[in-house]
Amino acid sequence: MASATGILPHSTGKLSREEYRKQKDLDAARKAGTAPAAVDSEGKVINPHIPQYIAQAPWYLDTGAPSLAHQRIPEYDRSADKLDNWYDRGAKAGPAAKKYRKGACENCGAMTHKRQDCLERPRKRGAKYTGSDIAPDEVIQDVAAGYDAKRDRWNGYDPAEHKKVYEEYQAVEAARQKLREEEIDKQTTTDLAAVRKVAKAGKEKAEGEKKDDDFGSSDEDDEDADKYAESADAVGQKLDTKTRITVRNLRIREDTAKYLINLDPSSAYYDPKTRSMRDNPLMNVPPEEARFAGENFLRYSGEAADVQKLQLFAWQAASRGNDVHVTSNPTEGQLLHQQYQKAKEQLKDTTKVSILARYGGEEYLQKAPKELLQGQTEEYVEFSRTGQIVKGRERAKARSKYAEDVYINNHTSVWGSWYDLATSQWGYACCHSTVHISYCTGQAGIAATQASSAQNLLASSSEPSTSAVASGSTEPTISTSETSEDRRRKAESLFSKKRLGEGDLQLDESRLAEAIKSERKRKGRGGEDEYEWGTGKKKKGGDTHEVTEEELEAYRMNRRITEDPMANYVDKDL
Repeated sequence: MASATGILPHSTGKLSREEYRKQKDLDAARKAGTAPAAVDSEGKVINPHIPQYIAQAPWYLDTGAPSLAHQRIPEYDRSADKLDNWYDRGAKAGPAAKKYRKGACENCGAMTHKRQDCLERPRKRGAKYTGSDIAPDEVIQDVAAGYDAKRDRWNGYDPAEHKKVYEEYQAVEAARQKLREEEIDKQTTTDLAAVRKVAKAGKEKAEGEKKDDDFGSSDEDDEDADKYAESADAVGQKLDTKTRITVRNLRIREDTAKYLINLDPSSAYYDPKTRSMRDNPLMNVPPEEARFAGENFLRYSGEAADVQKLQLFAWQAASRGNDVHVTSNPTEGQLLHQQYQKAKEQLKDTTKVSILARYGGEEYLQKAPKELLQGQTEEYVEFSRTGQIVKGRERAKARSKYAEDVYINNHTSVWGSWYDLATSQWGYACCHSTVHISYCTGQAGIAATQASSAQNLLASSSEPSTSAVASGSTEPTISTSETSEDRRRKAESLFSKKRLGEGDLQLDESRLAEAIKSERKRKGRGGEDEYEWGTGKKKKGGDTHEVTEEELEAYRMNRRITEDPMANYVDKDL
């Protein structure tokens, strides 16, 4: 039998080439109107222009005849689909049996169901073995409910059952009223204001309860609701609260909002869509002391860092061609990461052992004792008022790792403990020797050094002075041996502030004016050095001239200071 489009149904099997050509020709003729259209089992004409995927019935509804019944809504008796056709939900058929019956439920003992369909809590020992506490049989009703009746959540509910709820809450309210009256009666004082206060509190409490819903509005109920609100199932979620892993992004309304902690617009950014603030709004407050330290503070606490390391390992492994994915196969990723960490530690230990075996130095890796690191001991030491140790042992002084108080070659002082002013050399204070790593000679060496210094001074003073040779005098000028005090005065005179042109100077005004005039002439000629100071004449070959204090002051007064920011300033208004 052909379908609406002329093609045989699936139950006839595969068509041959000749049958397929005939079906195509018949289908084209029906569309052109030269052949009569196909008729279904009810005598209705099937439109030949309907597509094949609509006219062809699926395999589970194919009857082998051309029909469009699979595209129509099945008809059923609408009269049976009424809301008043309800069944007695949970009704029991008479009293319970006294002993277990063969074929009954092994758990509760009822005959209307089996153990796998029992709705009671599984007992430790079923009714089959105990023969006691047998549940009564249920009433089995055959109700032909329609589409709407099957989905009616209140089908089988008796509205009279709700009267029990009203009676329960009325009894609770009556008990509260009685307790309130007893509290007023217990007032021993005749203060009318106290009685009115108690009555007013009860009235406000009653009014607040009336504003709430019908199922309870007392303070105790509110406390119970807050207590069990966290463990209640969220609306629209079918997951149990104990197994739900999603976190509801809600806050207690009494708490301060995140964006109100710091009103500075340049502080941490607040995302109103997700209600998140990643940074700390109070940067000057440590995160441990702040009321809210930002979302990132929790991101780096707990096991969050381990998850980030695992994700980084998966990315790096995937970039190297390994098939590691934390989301699709977390167990494999965790095991591979553990193997990687173990191999990494083994490689590190192997490298460390090989380096120590080759270069040594393992003794420097040993950690010092805790007492040495922190400088704390359990030893008891008691001191007197004068600082002397009365009881206990004195604490040992800290010593350096370098050798201390080690003297070589019989010396009693270290190298560099003495300085010779005559020769400007360092030496040993014990023997005044200026030769490094020499043998100590003690007081004899000191006496020999002083004697040699005195001979050198006498030899230098016995030579004729330069001034005497220049004047033609042949008599040598012998100076007495200079002491350390004379050498100190000579050094002070050479490096005194007065000689360097500093300090308090006493200048001759006339000579200073002449020196300034001469300095200006010299600068006018270009500052040539062959002209003498103060004379304006050229120097003679080999002649020297000692600069006076007036000439040095004139030079300083006429010197151009290039570092001065006002050196090139010119007042144009003058």
